[in-house]
Amino acid sequence: MANLNVKINDLNLKNPVMTASGTFGYGLEFADFVPLEEIGGIIVKGTTLKPREGNDYPRMAETAQGMLNCVGLQNKGIDYFCEHIYPQIKDIDTNMIVNVSGSSPEDYAECAARIDALEKIPAIELNISCPNVHDGGMAFGVTCEGAASVVKAVRARYNKTLIVKLSPNVTNIVDIAKAVEAVGADSVSLINTLMGTSIDIERRKFNLSIGTGGLSGPAVKPVALRMVYQVAKAVNIPVIGLGGICNAHDAIEFFMAGATAIEIGTANFLDPAVTVKVRDGINDWLDKHGCKSVMEIVGCL
Repeated sequence: MANLNVKINDLNLKNPVMTASGTFGYGLEFADFVPLEEIGGIIVKGTTLKPREGNDYPRMAETAQGMLNCVGLQNKGIDYFCEHIYPQIKDIDTNMIVNVSGSSPEDYAECAARIDALEKIPAIELNISCPNVHDGGMAFGVTCEGAASVVKAVRARYNKTLIVKLSPNVTNIVDIAKAVEAVGADSVSLINTLMGTSIDIERRKFNLSIGTGGLSGPAVKPVALRMVYQVAKAVNIPVIGLGGICNAHDAIEFFMAGATAIEIGTANFLDPAVTVKVRDGINDWLDKHGCKSVMEIVGCL
């Protein structure tokens, strides 16, 4: 068996397969389908400082080779997470990582600081694709200045591994990756969803309540793969790849493009045990090709 262990800063992953935030709940929901401890890391659903109701229904729509969603970060807030969710997940034998969102750098920093105090949460993933309420609805993640402002604020109050999730809805994702690296990001994960829409031609209305949503699934993989390749060449921190990964073949493409680890998202809805199947498939491929470690193929293009 090949060595599947990888490191993201101080974070040791027993294998490079993680779950993407928003597609795996808090992990507990999948416990009947897959041994959670066999996953390299579980990134739980987006958490904010205050509770959020999310958007009105309908907020999911199927597309060719993917899906659209506009859930809107529905969650009960960080206090609820600390009091009710954390006690249930803290003893799961894998890396439990919290995805953090906010409306201002101060919101992000306060939420991160509270998670910093939780002993069994070794890392956070910053979702900087949230609406910036102080800047006309602009997402933090679409400008170097906005992205850096959030990471800098969080880094001042958070001491563990800091992963920054990048938006693909930008002119140059490399510049933004370099900007967050410069102010303290330990790793970047990419890509978040692409902006899209869907229309019901009989009702002459959008299929999503707010008109637009995030496109995920196999349709976005070529874009994600290209962006991972570009970013991995430009930064000196580990890159985590995601976007349309459904099997070991997909995952290996991302490793070769420069990703140290990968996240699986939409595929969890099709097969709740896909994470472990992908892990096993990676191992089989490495064995077949005489590779002793997954790190032998990271960035080999």
